[in-house]
Amino acid sequence: MTQPLLQVQDLGKRFGGFVALEGVSLSVAPGERLGLIGPNGSGKSTFVNCLGGALARHDGVVVFGGRDLAGLPPYRRVRLGLARTFQLPRAFASLTVLENVEVPFRFLDPRGGPTSERAWRLLERVGLGRKARFRPRDLTQVDLRRLELARALACQPKLLLADETMAGLSHAEVDDILELLFRANADGVAVVMIEHIMRAVTTFSERLVVFVAGRAIADGPTQEILRRKDVEAAYLGE
Repeated sequence: MTQPLLQVQDLGKRFGGFVALEGVSLSVAPGERLGLIGPNGSGKSTFVNCLGGALARHDGVVVFGGRDLAGLPPYRRVRLGLARTFQLPRAFASLTVLENVEVPFRFLDPRGGPTSERAWRLLERVGLGRKARFRPRDLTQVDLRRLELARALACQPKLLLADETMAGLSHAEVDDILELLFRANADGVAVVMIEHIMRAVTTFSERLVVFVAGRAIADGPTQEILRRKDVEAAYLGE
C-alpha cells in the first residue's frame, strides 16, 4: 500500500478563546487531486496556513514525505516539496515576471547556474512567455494567477496547495487555470484545491473534504460527498 504523501492527525488551532480548527485529520496520496471546500470562516485558510508554516498549530501532527513538520519554517517546507499559492497573488512588484520566477529556482538551487532558461520554459508553459519582461502591475488578474502558479511550480513541489487560484475569474479564465492544474498533476504533483467555485472543484477533484466550523465533517469521493445531506445543509441551511 502506498504511503500518504501528507498525513494530518488531530490538527488544532486556537486564536485566544476562538477555536479555528479542532481534531482535523486527513491524508493526501502522491499525485492525488483533493478538493477542500467549506463556508466562509470554516477554517480552510487556517488549515492551509498551518500546513505551509505561516501559522503554528496548537495540537496534532503533520507529517509530509515521512517527516514531522513541527517547528519547520515555511522555506524549509518548500525545500521538502510543499508549495502553495495565495488567495491574493504575492509577486515581487519591483521585479519582472521572468525575475519573479527565477527567485524560487535560485532559492532551491543557488549553485545551479543560470536560471533564466528554466524560468522561460515555465512561463511558456503557463502562457506568460510573451509577458516575461512585464512588471506584475502590467498583468491582468488571470495573468497574475498564472504567475502565482508559475512561482509555486518553480519550487518543484510534490504537493501544491492551490488556495483560491480562480477567485474573481471569468468562466473561460477558470478553465485556463484548471488546465494548468491538470497539467501539473499529470506531471506527478499532488494538488489540494481550496476553492469556492464548485464547478472547478467538481471538475478537478477526485476526492472532497468538507470543513464546517473548524472541523472536517466529510471526506470521500467527490460526487458521493456532494450528495450528503449534512454537506448540503452546511451550504444551504437546513
